[in-house]
Amino acid sequence: MKTFYIVRHAKAEGQPFSAKLTDRGRKQAQMLIAFFKDKEINRIYSSPFVRALETIKPLAESRNLNIIEDKRLGERVLSSVNYEDWQDKLKESFSDFELVFEGGESHSSGMERAASILKDLIASEEDHIVLVSHGNLSTLLLRYFDEKVGFDHLMKMSNPDVYEIKGTHEGAVWKRIWSGE
Repeated sequence: MKTFYIVRHAKAEGQPFSAKLTDRGRKQAQMLIAFFKDKEINRIYSSPFVRALETIKPLAESRNLNIIEDKRLGERVLSSVNYEDWQDKLKESFSDFELVFEGGESHSSGMERAASILKDLIASEEDHIVLVSHGNLSTLLLRYFDEKVGFDHLMKMSNPDVYEIKGTHEGAVWKRIWSGE
């Protein structure tokens, strides 16, 4: 049985690639060490975004594990334009998977990235894998296992957040396991 832990990054200063964790986010990243204390981890994969790497670095160091950066875990960019009604536009993209806003990525394209890394890891030797990503892409990673996951799930996610997915050849079950701040 494979176990995936989908980790949404801790509280960050913003959305750009280089946005770092806030003071609170750094404390949350430290909390992940105790949170994962009784959970086996074979590999850690992370979005290359700074906030994702900073979120998982304390846990990786505490376990003496390398962080494998994978751009497929990078956030799905809705648009290069800052829309005031961005949340409405995001919701639209969950209804129309081919919708693309200027400088953005469609839901379908993001889903292809999520499926690509998951298929690779399902076929891998590791059985306990942490994937560190962002809200939108974490939603798509969950959606790979359950097509009911969508916009409402994304809007309920916290920073950080952790989901556990247990899977066999017969299917997968997932649940939110984070209960921290």
